[in-house]
Amino acid sequence: MKINDVMNVNAARILQDGTVRQAAELLSSSQASDLMVVDEEGNFRGVLSEGDLIRAALPRYDEIIRDGGSIHDALESFLDNGRLMANNPIEPFVIKEPITVSPREMLLKAAGTMISKQIRRLPVVSDGKLVGTVSRADICRGVLGG
Repeated sequence: MKINDVMNVNAARILQDGTVRQAAELLSSSQASDLMVVDEEGNFRGVLSEGDLIRAALPRYDEIIRDGGSIHDALESFLDNGRLMANNPIEPFVIKEPITVSPREMLLKAAGTMISKQIRRLPVVSDGKLVGTVSRADICRGVLGG
């Protein structure tokens, strides 16, 4: 079985010049945990992870507590950080050279890579273009679902 047998061709994607706010809206509406980053011609440019965006907005909780702050102060800092980031470009947060797979590769290779590297979804790229993604759920469906 090959990756193109189970991959999702409707990958959640964002243009490389998008903003953090646009990314947050797309992550929420698509319920994806990451976005595939492309240019205007559909060339694959990288991956934007929701975890990386959250980490960027998180305050240094231990420093807030050490300085006499509270959990409420940490929350306010978190919200302030998010507001400050919202209109910034996504570019600093994009993983520019993620692991990718070809649609013609064996599904076993993607499954092994995902398990060993603890990755939930891989971009599927052909001739530099994003053609889809393959997730752990796609692999389960393809291998275990019938």
